[in-house]
Amino acid sequence: MTVSIFEPTTMGPHKLQNRVVMNPMTRSRADADAVPTPIMADYYGQRGTAGLIVTEGIAPSPNGRGYARIPGLWNAAQVAAWKPVTAAVHAKGGKIFAQLMHTGRVSHLGNMPAGAKIVAPSAIALAGQMYTDSEGMQDYPVPQAMTEADIQQAKAEFVTAAKNAIAAGFDGVELHAANGYLLEQFLSPDTNKRSDDWGGSVAKRLRFVTEVAQAVVAAIGGDKVGIRISPYGMASGMAAYPEVDETYLALAAALDKAGLVYVHLVDHAAMGNPAIPDGFRANLRAAWPRTLIIGGSLDAISGQAAVDAGRADLIGLGRAFIANPDLVARMKAGAALAAPDPATFYTPGAKGYSDYPALG
Repeated sequence: MTVSIFEPTTMGPHKLQNRVVMNPMTRSRADADAVPTPIMADYYGQRGTAGLIVTEGIAPSPNGRGYARIPGLWNAAQVAAWKPVTAAVHAKGGKIFAQLMHTGRVSHLGNMPAGAKIVAPSAIALAGQMYTDSEGMQDYPVPQAMTEADIQQAKAEFVTAAKNAIAAGFDGVELHAANGYLLEQFLSPDTNKRSDDWGGSVAKRLRFVTEVAQAVVAAIGGDKVGIRISPYGMASGMAAYPEVDETYLALAAALDKAGLVYVHLVDHAAMGNPAIPDGFRANLRAAWPRTLIIGGSLDAISGQAAVDAGRADLIGLGRAFIANPDLVARMKAGAALAAPDPATFYTPGAKGYSDYPALG
């Protein structure tokens, strides 16, 4: 029997009004102190008819804030400013998870608070440049290889940010272990060249992500913790490697044991990345016993087909939500979708952010 993606469902103990997830998307609307601005409550509230919203990447600490104007969750001012955001989504019946994103080497000091430092598993710079508000485009610096103290500090920062998220009214957190950021930097042998207990074998490269997940679960409960992964992705200097399937299936087993509520699988094939092999998808689906979210250029038809085939429980959509705050209603009605303006994806202010109209 076909179950419509527009019908209510559950994700662990969370009651969702539909199976449509608003994917995390960097929008760079926080202030210089990483404090969310009032228009962010407008933006997320407008899109609160999604079953689940996963926020843009939120820095768990000053060291994790690599991009210009991304928000944080490490102090009281940030927690207070997130409360209107979560309230606006809840008023529409939606659930909202905070995506915790430590950027690691994908950073520049021009975007970071005073006293912050750029850290990574190994001292390997990312090729290319990053935008800064103060200096424009700048080369990526060489990060500092993390000491044991740095590793323990970063784990603690994820825990603090997760606790702050719950205090701010979020329904849970998503650990961003995709797109080449710190958690994925530990997973990949291309960015993790360590020869200690945090690198080398697959098991050692899994350790940091697994321990972060375990610590966050211990702090706020597994039913409030999900994770985003991007095997075969190429974002921020990533690439597939011989042990990629082994790595992520072992990670899935570790996360299952830790008790996470969902895995969010990212597929960037439509953006030029290698396709995720069907065999890996099937193996992940078989290995993961709870909610599986998939994303990657889906629409109502392809998303419904994925649910019908048992390939996913929830379907994630990203850019379609930018210009269509009422995306779920539009898809359900078969209405035309508005096109977003890429020139305003990351610019300050309401233009191209909270000023897209709903139908009617």
